[in-house]
Amino acid sequence: MPKIDSHQHFWIFDPVRDSWIDYSMLAIKRDFSPLDLLPVLQDNGIDGCISVQASQTDDETGFLLEHAEVNSFIKGVVGWIDLKADDLEAKLQGYLHYKKLKGFRHVLQSEPDPQYMLQPAFKKGIGTLQKYGYTYDILIYPEHLPYAAQLVAEFPDQKFVVDHLAKPHIKSQEIKDWQSDIEVLARHLNVFCKVSGMLTEADWSAWKTNDFTPYLDVAFNSFGTNRVMFGSDWPVCLLAGGYKRTMEIMQMYCANLSAIEQDLFWGGNAISFYNL
Repeated sequence: MPKIDSHQHFWIFDPVRDSWIDYSMLAIKRDFSPLDLLPVLQDNGIDGCISVQASQTDDETGFLLEHAEVNSFIKGVVGWIDLKADDLEAKLQGYLHYKKLKGFRHVLQSEPDPQYMLQPAFKKGIGTLQKYGYTYDILIYPEHLPYAAQLVAEFPDQKFVVDHLAKPHIKSQEIKDWQSDIEVLARHLNVFCKVSGMLTEADWSAWKTNDFTPYLDVAFNSFGTNRVMFGSDWPVCLLAGGYKRTMEIMQMYCANLSAIEQDLFWGGNAISFYNL
């Protein structure tokens, strides 16, 4: 089974557009391209990746598709599109010939309205994605989980995946409310979970491997081994340990899984979800 990194980014750093990258993040305050990523994947035994949007423009989707066209290790792209646009369907039809375009994402975690995903125009857009077979990545914080559960319940035939386990508060070791809400969300069998982005939710310089175990237990027990997938969140992971440390945590955790379950986590589930 090929090993797939289900979540990584490329960007040409722009200080205005990428203002979220502040001076505490100097390690990622630069450009990142496929030439930077390929040796990292090779060093870690990863066969391919899913490239995910980092800015909310149509140009971003085109930028990622251009990289995917000339780099065979980029197996799929999760782009951005305005789900509330009147011409959404026409734009989706225009994308159909890009076979590596697998789905879309909106930065819901940054919307002032915590229930943005439940707005009628947004839900109409989700319904249109479903019509064309595109997936949807849910990027949220723990406080958004109840709204996410409402959203996915309305679209049982749409494929959703929660990015970064919905960013639990690992640094402060808060788990109870997040666990309850994750368990509710996971009851919807159309929802997968990316086991990604954990290091940057912990104490960047002082985390310990066992800090992550309670959260991993919740994710694997809630979603099951057939709906969780590995993601590095490269290059953001460079802030808190890097790619190799991210891999080591998951290799240790997955050591007790069966060979079939490990294959699913490291690649099979991403291949199935994104139709690679």
